[in-house]
Amino acid sequence: MHAQQRGKASYYSKKATGSRTSDGSRLHHDSLTCAHRTYPFGTLLKVTNLSNGKDVIVKVTDRGPYGHGRIIDLSYRAAQEIGMLAQGVAMVEVELYNQTIYPLRPEDEKYHPIEFDAAESEYDFRHPQWQQEDNTQHDSHKSKKTQQVKSTVSQPSSTVPKKHASANE
Repeated sequence: MHAQQRGKASYYSKKATGSRTSDGSRLHHDSLTCAHRTYPFGTLLKVTNLSNGKDVIVKVTDRGPYGHGRIIDLSYRAAQEIGMLAQGVAMVEVELYNQTIYPLRPEDEKYHPIEFDAAESEYDFRHPQWQQEDNTQHDSHKSKKTQQVKSTVSQPSSTVPKKHASANE
């Protein structure tokens, strides 16, 4: 859409905090926003200070600047990030920033595809081995208890007193 642009950048004063921007949002001096004449609202731009090489990513929320040969107006915080507060105006390069930002993800990390070879495995998913082992152990445990109960029931109890013959018989 747009090529790189080089030109002068200025910034909003802290006094502009709270005023409405062209997209309807309110300007805040700590936000990383900018005013550009042609880029659509919400576009991310990379602004590089040509005198020191520092750059910042800003979001287009306003229109302008108009006049004075400037190509972009930065928020106070964005101007601070690229080190142009003392000068007031700085030569910058503006380019479209279209890289997706993933928070907490290292940029140089490579991901390897995971291969799922479950069909070639000897593992039977319908009848898991751990379930079969537990059932056999559980069944043998049950059968031992059953045998113990049967053996105690079949043995005569010696604690029950026998009837004694009465003296009158």
